[in-house]
Amino acid sequence: MKIIYHGHSCIQIEVSGKSLIIDPFLRGNPAAVTKPEEVKTDMVLLTHAHVDHILDAAPIALQNNVPIVANVELAGYMEGQGVQTIGMNIGGTVDLGFAKATMIHAFHSSGITLEDGQKAIYGGMPAGFIIQAEGRTVVHTGDTGLFGDLKMFGELYDIDLAILPIGGHYTMGPEHALIAAKWLGAKQVLPIHYNTFPPIVQDANAFVRALGEEGIRGTVLGYGESLEL
Repeated sequence: MKIIYHGHSCIQIEVSGKSLIIDPFLRGNPAAVTKPEEVKTDMVLLTHAHVDHILDAAPIALQNNVPIVANVELAGYMEGQGVQTIGMNIGGTVDLGFAKATMIHAFHSSGITLEDGQKAIYGGMPAGFIIQAEGRTVVHTGDTGLFGDLKMFGELYDIDLAILPIGGHYTMGPEHALIAAKWLGAKQVLPIHYNTFPPIVQDANAFVRALGEEGIRGTVLGYGESLEL
């Protein structure tokens, strides 16, 4: 299993010659090294409806002729853009053929800001995903604060990699992400959702050092870089 970091919260997972991409946000990220039109994927997964997670979802899905997996409200919005969708909800599992995706809850907000910038419409419940394939288990928590049910997920699943936001301000910061990593019992942690905007500037290397002090392996990836599980 190959994990590619495209920046912000955008992760691509490659397994068995197939791939899925989570929360594609490339055009809006000036540091991105990958363009939406360069992405080849078999599935697009969305954790919630904020623009820094869905901006490139429809173009990528359309150019690859693949579905978007999202909560039913967000899936309905994407259908309005001519995209195939698989609507699901918290606790459900979808068999993608090459991987299984279970939607878990996250503590955040979720809304779609309309073009006039004056109004947002409900985007469904924010979520994360547990991805299982090739005997590996990866959790992408989506945007979230720290919450106690992360302990439950650590008990239910043998997690090889936890992908956690550390930016603070909009999500949990490094201190709470460290607790989340311990509660999840993750063998390895990949920090995301930091340094894209001024309010979420963080030192990811310091976070990884703190993980190491707790006996947890952490990896910092640059945009376009990858790791193997």
